[in-house]
Amino acid sequence: MILVTGATGFLGRHVVHALRDQEHTVRCLVRSEKRARMLAASGCAIEIGDMADPASLRRACDGIGAIIHLAAIIRGRPRDFREVMIDGTRALIEAAATAHVSRFVLVSALGLNERSRELTPYYEAKWEQERMLKGSGLSHVIVRPSFVFDGSGGVLPTFIRLVRFLPVVPVLGPGVQRIQPISATDVAAHLVKATDLDDARDRTFDLAGREQPTWDELYLLIARLLGKRRLLVHVPFALARLQAALFERLPGFPFTRDQLKMLAAGDNTGDIESTLEAFGLPLRPLEEQIRQALA
Repeated sequence: MILVTGATGFLGRHVVHALRDQEHTVRCLVRSEKRARMLAASGCAIEIGDMADPASLRRACDGIGAIIHLAAIIRGRPRDFREVMIDGTRALIEAAATAHVSRFVLVSALGLNERSRELTPYYEAKWEQERMLKGSGLSHVIVRPSFVFDGSGGVLPTFIRLVRFLPVVPVLGPGVQRIQPISATDVAAHLVKATDLDDARDRTFDLAGREQPTWDELYLLIARLLGKRRLLVHVPFALARLQAALFERLPGFPFTRDQLKMLAAGDNTGDIESTLEAFGLPLRPLEEQIRQALA
């Protein structure tokens, strides 16, 4: 049986779907039965619990063969990141070791390194998660995904709406930084394979698409596929940070100051050669991802 944390999230739903398609038995750690109804309907076992509740993590790990750890937050106070992502992951690793879990798959973040790890509380928490897992003695795989695209969630639908409805499209920053988007379906396939792939054991992988467009090129590609002619206007990071300082706590506001820091830090790209070699899985072209989202 495979335990999935963060199963009700955007990427978690794709992972659970991929696991069930391959007829794996799945247990999902969720915070409420209401949020888990669709997971239960798909045949998943449900464990009600929380990353801040070590007892629930011990129950969730009982009888588990592998863990795919997705649970995380992207907004909050520094102590929230520590409680959920650092202390919670430490308790989950301890529970996994006690339960003799054979493989622990951690979803981290592309761009994380010695230089960037103190940039934001999110990066700091991800770095600490990686450090704890590497020192745990558990058989593990660490995967660092790029921007994850899908037509039903994540950031891609927002980009499409901007291009579809606005004659002048705002782009955060100068638009020259490169990104390396990857399909949510492709990420899920790699995470499922990581649960038992010998070649991946105790290794860290960048997980991103093959193409590395700039932000300007991404928006113009979306416009071309929509059949639109659009002008791009670049919003300086300083102005965007001021807006975030005023409004980031409002529900639905699209970005935080910490997210802007990560965007401004440089290209969000990685080296996927070792990933392609170890996993041997196809990666969906960017244009195909966007066409599918438009459909």
